[in-house]
Amino acid sequence: MASMAAASASKTTPPKVTPVPFPSALNKSNKLLADSASAATPRTNWTREEIAEIYNTPLLDLIYHSSTVHRRFHDPSEVQLCTLLSIKTGGCSEDCKYCAQSSRYDTGTKAEKIIQVDEVIEAAREAKANGSTRFCMGAAWRDMKGRKSNLRKISQMVKEVNEMGLESCVTLGMVDAEQMKQLKDAGLTAYNHNVDTSREFYPSVITTRSYDDRLQTIENVRDSGVKVCSGGILGLGETPDDHVGFLYTLATMPSHPESVPINRLVPIKGTPLGAEQEKIQIPFDAVLRTAATARIVMPSTIIRLAAGRYTMKETDQAMCFMAGVNAIFTGKKMLTTMCNGWDEDKELLRKWGLKPMKSFERTVKQPELEL
Repeated sequence: MASMAAASASKTTPPKVTPVPFPSALNKSNKLLADSASAATPRTNWTREEIAEIYNTPLLDLIYHSSTVHRRFHDPSEVQLCTLLSIKTGGCSEDCKYCAQSSRYDTGTKAEKIIQVDEVIEAAREAKANGSTRFCMGAAWRDMKGRKSNLRKISQMVKEVNEMGLESCVTLGMVDAEQMKQLKDAGLTAYNHNVDTSREFYPSVITTRSYDDRLQTIENVRDSGVKVCSGGILGLGETPDDHVGFLYTLATMPSHPESVPINRLVPIKGTPLGAEQEKIQIPFDAVLRTAATARIVMPSTIIRLAAGRYTMKETDQAMCFMAGVNAIFTGKKMLTTMCNGWDEDKELLRKWGLKPMKSFERTVKQPELEL
């Protein structure tokens, strides 16, 4: 009888498990992630070392925490649909090694004049009809010096886009305070000016405009009251430490950018990086890590998949949404490169249970009220 009782007990009593402690470095990283995931407000005093710890967290753990942050600050079902139109193509004097529109490289892109206002409005109407809620206009210029008539024309474009109920965004190169005031008075929602990469790697990509030139333009935008849109490009030949440096620049600005576009390099034949990077596509996990880290260190910012998204599998894009991405470019073209189409993206959102974000009505939660 005693032996039968012992056998029965052995079947019902779970074995004792001795927990295996995490390495101290991982414990430190987990604490940083946990503190970030429970933060009530964004912070701008990140250290580069903290961002590196987050970026280098085991990937699934990183996504878990970035998703937690995303759900605290945003409606996870909302995705902003943006459409980008080139309003002035080619002929730029800059030497950005990735750009099809630089006049220094033979890429087959011809220099054109700025298009007419009615062409822009027709394109904006089509974008709105297909569900886009932010309409972006890009011009291949180094800066806006001596372009008073063009600035007036662009201000008219902005006014008419706004009247349609769309958010407006422009990217025109470097702008000063007075030019930003004119765009602000026209009702501009956001101004895009990317930092592109880390401060350290930047001179390897561009020599005709300094990193501080870019930061000054961003400061001019921020001071005007127009929302800042600033991001970068992955796949320029940089290292993971440059991804950390790129995010450090954005996360330590006086206030975080309203939106951060993350581009995956599309190598353009004829550009220096077209030849160098054509066969070296940056791995998806680097894109995912960068997006997830951006979500954690800039919790209330819109994180947008921009150029190169068409090279990503549907499941990769879904993983990015899970990690905190909440905006995409959709439509016919990304300035001079391919773009996922509206119908394709409508199906993508439907399949994964997502919905377009409304113009001017982005849901931003107040986590401090939930604690």
